[in-house]
Amino acid sequence: FPFGTIILKTTDGGTNWQQIPYPDENVFFNCILFRDSLNGWMGGKPQPLVKTTDGGLNWVQANIDSSTLAFLPVLNIKFFDDNYGYACGGAFENAGVIWNTTNGGDLWYAIDPIFAPPDPVHQIHLFDSLNVIGSSGDIEIYGVGMIRTTNGGAFWEYVNAGIQGVAYDLEFRTGYEAWATLGNASQLIYSLDSGNTWTQIPTPDSSVILDIIFPDSLHGYAAGKSGTVIKYIPDVVNDVNREKNNFPEEFLLYQNFPNPFNPTTKIKFKIPIKSPSHPQAGFSTYQGEGFRVRLTTLEVYNVLGEKVITLINKELLPGEYEVEFDGSGLPSGIYFYELRTSSLVQVKKMILIK
Repeated sequence: FPFGTIILKTTDGGTNWQQIPYPDENVFFNCILFRDSLNGWMGGKPQPLVKTTDGGLNWVQANIDSSTLAFLPVLNIKFFDDNYGYACGGAFENAGVIWNTTNGGDLWYAIDPIFAPPDPVHQIHLFDSLNVIGSSGDIEIYGVGMIRTTNGGAFWEYVNAGIQGVAYDLEFRTGYEAWATLGNASQLIYSLDSGNTWTQIPTPDSSVILDIIFPDSLHGYAAGKSGTVIKYIPDVVNDVNREKNNFPEEFLLYQNFPNPFNPTTKIKFKIPIKSPSHPQAGFSTYQGEGFRVRLTTLEVYNVLGEKVITLINKELLPGEYEVEFDGSGLPSGIYFYELRTSSLVQVKKMILIK
């Protein structure tokens, strides 16, 4: 089949693969996503989105609104749950596009042209059904760009990262730490604040990296041209992830993510180098890295003020941390989590819904 798309299918865990030609040889697909063994989506051109409900035996074009950008090529598809889904794509030197659905894909809406970025959106990350970030960029003029919505796609904001290149893939290692690949630029970029600011680093051996994945916070892999595969090596301290050589100046407790949650959520916080009002409060000497550590407590309380669990009670170096809270054994409701280091205290609210 010299034209069209060939779909590879396996039913034995990848030992053997069957080649299935898509019926229309004038349609070319870039991505595929199966939410279970029967229901799947493909994205490409000139049919942007097609769906199967029988494991890929038959495909039907999705209903898409008729905006000017609706039928540009699709590059990736993500679903948050059975109802909320997003797709991204676009055409070089034309426009980037993000599509969204709120009814399981029965109808898709393309981004309003006034919010469209100048170049294709290559990958998207769903924080939840309303909060989404996508990676884009222009190697010639604009450089790396990120597009974001906080209200389910009604409004989008595109921000240049100030880094030359195109962000081809975007993956979050934790709820707030993100990585993106810059392809031929032989660079990776990472963010420690959910994609708001970015730092670039060279790839090993100047390799061209295009795709990256983190199965969990401790394992990461990226692949690129010439069969290159690189592996992420984590920095872990006592089951709490600390960002090495990133010592914050402020004491900060972030809102947990996701929120509401069921049954697990992650809590991120910062331990500063010194206290603004009490520079030595809560410190004891730590010789290993030449810094002082601070006795830190992170606890969860119910609405009656009863302590549910102590998540952390130990001396921590200055840095950014993340810990997981599991509410499997607790009833639905409002809970409070308190971060305390001597005279410094912050409290935030979270909601468990089962």
